[in-house]
Amino acid sequence: MSSLTQRITTDIKEAMKNKDQAALNVIRSLKSAIQLATIEKYGAGGELDEAESVAVIRKAIKQRQDSVASFEAGGRPELAAAEKAEIAVLEQYLPEELSEEEVLKLVEETISTLGATTRKEMGAVMKVLQERIAGRADNKIVSRFVGERLK
Repeated sequence: MSSLTQRITTDIKEAMKNKDQAALNVIRSLKSAIQLATIEKYGAGGELDEAESVAVIRKAIKQRQDSVASFEAGGRPELAAAEKAEIAVLEQYLPEELSEEEVLKLVEETISTLGATTRKEMGAVMKVLQERIAGRADNKIVSRFVGERLK
């Protein structure tokens, strides 16, 4: 059992003790999403690694961000606030984000290591970077930096 899975289980128990129903619902849904992704990828006996689990968390956050935008556009600020509270709970499970400077340094190191010079090589660079970054930075930012460096 990974440390993230253990932490989620511990946090579920803690939310139950504290009678924090909102956090409990979010954490339970996260646990279910991770279990579903695990079964889809590895079957019932498998386990996601940390990077795969972080991807599940990021997906859940993205879904809620989309909901916030929809609720705000539809004039439902109370529902948008509830989604924002759920995002705050989910963000606690993300690893510490890399700064833009750290991401830029990794991008430049990877490009020089691979000897990439053109945009055609962007896919190979991104693949290596995703392994090195392992969910600690938004892929949109990483992609933008790589695109700026490769012509």
